Amino acid sequence: MAPVVGSNDGTQYHKDFTLSITKALGDQLAVALAGLARAPLAEESITRLKEKPGVYQLYLNGEFVYVGKADKSLPTRLRNHLSKISGRRNISLDEMAFSCLYVAEDFSALAPEQLLISHHKGMGDIPWNNNGFGNKDPGRQRDSTVLKQNHFDVLFPIDLDRPVKGLQAGETTLHELLETIKAGLPYNFRYGKSPEFKTRHVHVPAAEITADEIFRLVSAEIPSKWQATALMGYVIMYDDSPTAYRSAWRYYRDGERISAVPEAEPAGVVVAEPPAVDD
Repeated sequence: MAPVVGSNDGTQYHKDFTLSITKALGDQLAVALAGLARAPLAEESITRLKEKPGVYQLYLNGEFVYVGKADKSLPTRLRNHLSKISGRRNISLDEMAFSCLYVAEDFSALAPEQLLISHHKGMGDIPWNNNGFGNKDPGRQRDSTVLKQNHFDVLFPIDLDRPVKGLQAGETTLHELLETIKAGLPYNFRYGKSPEFKTRHVHVPAAEITADEIFRLVSAEIPSKWQATALMGYVIMYDDSPTAYRSAWRYYRDGERISAVPEAEPAGVVVAEPPAVDD
């Protein structure tokens, strides 16, 4: 009698077959990116790019540090990074470079960024992925979070000595001044609103004023129970009464600057916010 295929005699007539198409795509993307030259992360390089979606890699002093995607426009996404890095301490745009690949819009459904992350994670860490670099404003509920020592904002805090773009000397309302500050900084400035801000007039002494100077000026004009707080990655201003933030390194109250020592936890992987995409 012939043996029954698939019986206990060790033979089988069915089994699972796994074709790792996603891994193959990730490997191909990584190889294609690795074969490209690197351009300085500068406006001159970005201007030459096409307004197309794609994936990209960032390098710091020649070291691969970040992989990301742009669902709509690679130039827009890279300009966001250029602006962010320009407003940080301990890092210079001269140290940064990038390479990128255009991909079809329908390819974004396959999450090419995650394919690349999975590929590179198998060979070691990508320092800035999952450590805060790609995040936008994390929201007020995260303002009291203590960051890891290897978080992007801890390694490269915001630069408060940077001039605020768009300021004009003369009289303005506090509301208008706050909107100008928000638009003129390369890092986020989030603040509470008050009807009083629209009627309160402020004198801006000069157009070339640093963020530190303008926040001192603002803190002298807001109600005494308000304060502006410089966290490692952004600035907030609320009716805080005042509140101490564990990741704060500078407070502004009643026209005064108050230094603080931010806390930081041991280095480790930070749970990332959802990846930022094009505006």
